[in-house]
Amino acid sequence: MIPKKTTIALVGDSLGGGGAERVHAVLSCFFESKGIEVHNIIFVDDIVYDYKGVVLNLGKKKAATTFKKLQRLQELRSYFKEHYFDFVLDFRYRVNTINEFLMAHYVYQASVIYTIHSGILHNYISKKPWIARFIYGKHNFVTVSKALEKALFQHYKIKAQTIYNPFEVEKIQELALASMPMDDTYIIAVGRMNEKVKQFDVLIEAYSKTVLPQNGIKLKIIGSGIYLEDLKRLVAEKNLGDLVEFVGYQKNPFCYQKNALFTVVTSEYEGLSNVIIESLLVGTPAISYDCFAGPSEIITDRFNGLLVENQNKQKLIEAIDLLFTDAELRAFCKANSVPSALRFSVEKIGNEWLDYLNTKS
Repeated sequence: MIPKKTTIALVGDSLGGGGAERVHAVLSCFFESKGIEVHNIIFVDDIVYDYKGVVLNLGKKKAATTFKKLQRLQELRSYFKEHYFDFVLDFRYRVNTINEFLMAHYVYQASVIYTIHSGILHNYISKKPWIARFIYGKHNFVTVSKALEKALFQHYKIKAQTIYNPFEVEKIQELALASMPMDDTYIIAVGRMNEKVKQFDVLIEAYSKTVLPQNGIKLKIIGSGIYLEDLKRLVAEKNLGDLVEFVGYQKNPFCYQKNALFTVVTSEYEGLSNVIIESLLVGTPAISYDCFAGPSEIITDRFNGLLVENQNKQKLIEAIDLLFTDAELRAFCKANSVPSALRFSVEKIGNEWLDYLNTKS
């Protein structure tokens, strides 16, 4: 008898746009490379990242009415009954209680591994512990940082396993070598502007009070979104038009990160912070607020960057000034950047996933 090939379903919002979606895509490639049959199930018709395996793109079917949404759930249930996957990993935002009850108890045919990628837990699990336990009681959770794992247990008494996000180190480092204009010296920030969580306004305010502008050191911000115009107005108010550059969305942000003096992260919250890890992987140290959750699990203060007291704007200004003016400290942090981030390689993290799945088989 031919042994059955292991099959896995990766369920996500899409294959483009955010950190969880990138993790989904990277793991699809890793699992397929290990001989696992991968099925990618997405609810939004957005595919940007490279992936491997079969795709069931439910986003191509409009589900504007309750009836259409129920039809889509029925189709998904039939798909799971047809394939009977060995493992199911769910990367989605999960904010609709009724929908999540139906997914957990009607659609999925076996135990599911739910992932949590954000410091805002209720984006992934109900705010009410008794509802969360009722919906997800028979399932498993994986968090992307130890801080999230601890918070999940404190708030919900749900035990989870931490597995960090995987990064394609060689691919990132190769992309970082792409040529780009090198006509100025700058620091950099990266993130979407559709929410205010990245707090680019805080960064612009802080930058304006550092010694960088008077030394001609620019601030470049990669990203796009609905708050871009607000940020441009703030730059104009601060008379920083020649010094703050909005680069827009970049398919390859890594060459910008590699050539920066350092990266700055001023988020209100994170889950792990892909931006910090990617910066370190291309040899650029990072400054970050010590926010919940993740930065303190990546940055060792004064070793590969600087950790700043959470939301302390004055300390942020001082940290930016310090890493700019202290060339010896910056060089030390730069030298430690890549080695400190290799523990997030897809090979290491992917094998942690395989070990974890073996405990659930």
